[in-house]
Amino acid sequence: MTTPFYVSPQQAMADRAEYARKGIARGRSVVVLQYADGIVFVAENPSRALHKVSEIYDRIAFAAVGKYNEFENLRIGGVRYADLRGYTYDREDVTARGLANVYAQTLGTIFSSAAEKPYEVELIVAEVGEGPEDDQIYRLPHDGSIVDEHGSVAVGGNADQISSYLDQRHRDGMTLAEALKLAVDSLSRDNNGGERSLTAEQLEVAVLDRHRPQKRKFKRVLGGQLSRLLESGEGAADSEESSDSEGAEESTSESED
Repeated sequence: MTTPFYVSPQQAMADRAEYARKGIARGRSVVVLQYADGIVFVAENPSRALHKVSEIYDRIAFAAVGKYNEFENLRIGGVRYADLRGYTYDREDVTARGLANVYAQTLGTIFSSAAEKPYEVELIVAEVGEGPEDDQIYRLPHDGSIVDEHGSVAVGGNADQISSYLDQRHRDGMTLAEALKLAVDSLSRDNNGGERSLTAEQLEVAVLDRHRPQKRKFKRVLGGQLSRLLESGEGAADSEESSDSEGAEESTSESED
């Protein structure tokens, strides 16, 4: 009789985590930023049919990277959960934290099960509040853990470098154009420190706008509106740089006097 091949539980879990991380790393990144009027989602996604960012409920949106069929199943399950809970109880009872807990249980069960492979996905669930201090952003890695994020978060292949870039430059009270420009700049950076050029056609952009008069706060930013925001964001950045250089020139002249 042959002796069965033994693998320690710790090694088995480490192998499953490495498998999931490699699958996620092959996907293009998604960036989520808080700005003055809400939360903006920016993904590098040239497809107009397969979305990485979607609405879940009135104030809640979902973003994901990894295998499309896997995170699409999770998205559909989240919509069903939100609709059922809102119908059974009250629409106010549907929260991002509750949805994140449901996703965490699903991902954790799949990750720890030896009967199937782990999902190669990483999720973001966000809810816009009445004010910036009430916004909620949760990141869910492949193993089902929940990370409460503030200000900015990135998931996907180049997430660590992008997150570091965002942490240094994101600030409270940014306009939508400024936040969008920062998100695109972070996505444009490659692993070698170089930069690529991303056009409006290569981006998927959506917002949770707290001041939108409708009950549903989710809105996609498309076409001409997206192009205008990208152009205005570049103009704001240029004017800020020029004002900084003018201030430096003034201080130099004063020191010479």
